[in-house]
Amino acid sequence: MDELDQLVAAARSGGGWAFGRLWEQLAPSVAAYLRGRGVRDADDVTSEVFLAAFRGIGRFQGDGVAFRSWLFTIAHHKGVDVRRRPASREVLVDAVAAASSHGVGTDRARSAEDVAMEQIAGDRALRQLARLTDDQRAVLLLRVVADLSLAETAEVLGKPVGAVKALQHRALARLRADLGAVSPDPGGAMGRVT
Repeated sequence: MDELDQLVAAARSGGGWAFGRLWEQLAPSVAAYLRGRGVRDADDVTSEVFLAAFRGIGRFQGDGVAFRSWLFTIAHHKGVDVRRRPASREVLVDAVAAASSHGVGTDRARSAEDVAMEQIAGDRALRQLARLTDDQRAVLLLRVVADLSLAETAEVLGKPVGAVKALQHRALARLRADLGAVSPDPGGAMGRVT
């Protein structure tokens, strides 16, 4: 039983401290996923995701891996809801610009979410993500940022594993073509299709 499993078990038993630790560990990835999906107020939506998870933790059954998948399912649905609201139909490039303005040359303290966004890739790669379809972008973000397996990603998106593989393949091919990559990076995180 790893630490995430122990935290989930403690949170299910009513340990508020454990849920706080789950927040500390997973909130940066959830916020990065939401930002990558073009959610303007990713921090607020991340709070909504964890509030929903907190409310439902007593009914949750599973280990740490299942919790992570469940949490990103909630995040995916919350992100879809936000993007459907008429006032929030902002373009992903706006989120990219906001994320890049928090980087080099600013004197304010960087948040964990800012650091997480920088770990995905640089400004150019985020702009390339904006060119993908919503489904392709969701697959890559869930696979890379959330570190979910193909099966977990399929579950979050409500799609068959084969469809997720195809979306990932098309997304990676598009990114490689757009970025001018001649050959795939077989050892890189975005090159894995397992």
